[in-house]
Amino acid sequence: MNRRLFGAALSALLAALGAQSAHAEYPDHAITIVVPFAAGGPTDKVARDFAEALRKPLGNQAIVIENVGGAGGTLGATKVSKAAPDGYTLLLHHIGMATSPALYRNLAYKTLDDFEYLGLINEVPMTLIGRSTLPATNYAELAKWLAANKGKVNLANAGLGSASHLCGLLFQQSLKEDMTTVPYKGTAPAMTDLLGGQVDIMCDQTTNTTSQIESGKVKAFAVTTPARLPGALLSKLPTLDEAGLKGFNVTIWHGLYAPKGTPKAVVEKLNAALKVALKDPEFHKREEALGAVVVTDNRSNAADHKKWVEAEINKWGPAIKAAGQYAD
Repeated sequence: MNRRLFGAALSALLAALGAQSAHAEYPDHAITIVVPFAAGGPTDKVARDFAEALRKPLGNQAIVIENVGGAGGTLGATKVSKAAPDGYTLLLHHIGMATSPALYRNLAYKTLDDFEYLGLINEVPMTLIGRSTLPATNYAELAKWLAANKGKVNLANAGLGSASHLCGLLFQQSLKEDMTTVPYKGTAPAMTDLLGGQVDIMCDQTTNTTSQIESGKVKAFAVTTPARLPGALLSKLPTLDEAGLKGFNVTIWHGLYAPKGTPKAVVEKLNAALKVALKDPEFHKREEALGAVVVTDNRSNAADHKKWVEAEINKWGPAIKAAGQYAD
């Protein structure tokens, strides 16, 4: 073999070995987690706390949070779906992964086809609350008041596709009653008007409502989970299921995703790191402070995470289409 051929062969061998080495050493530089919402919101808070827990089992590699807000979370999700499938650009998204296919009729990605599923992280329960001046003091009284005031009840939400919008939508359908929906540009203005008595009721995450319930500024009537919530304050509230809306179950969950085509070895390493992060005591402590519940079941597995999202798509799609409310 002449020198030129030998040199070419050696270069090819070194390149192959280098690629294998880089693959084996993942991650060897900073990972970016895209949060498809603005900084400071509930999903951003979950992402930053989770990134700290995830960093440890990944060799203390740096993890950078990039906020790519807009279009109900679809801009950030689109960016990740088109990113290089190398494990260095990830997506942390909430229930919008399951509701966007129905809310957006021209979605730029396919939720079940364009991502590698890495595992579910947490669930945030929701509470049904009302203005402090409502005559009802418990859910049974609220149900009677709602029935007696058909067509007059104002139901606030934080905007089309928001957690409060989705919960309120399912609540109306479960009651088979239409209310006057009042959408706001975010949770803060919706809560402000509820506190001021301009609207009657709202369904929103415990991360947004617990302090208001605790202070007595709003009335709390029920929780949206199948089982009652822990804690001295929220454990007193009945579930909507036990209050008569059988099967009612709404939580705002968060999961981790990578672009489709990310190498299997990288997906497995990220999933293993995710499972370690979910057991981190400090992460549990921070989630409990937010009113969130860390996932401890098989939905932390990649395949089961995907099955969960598919089931949620099947759950929310018909409800959104029946309402005829689209975001595009």
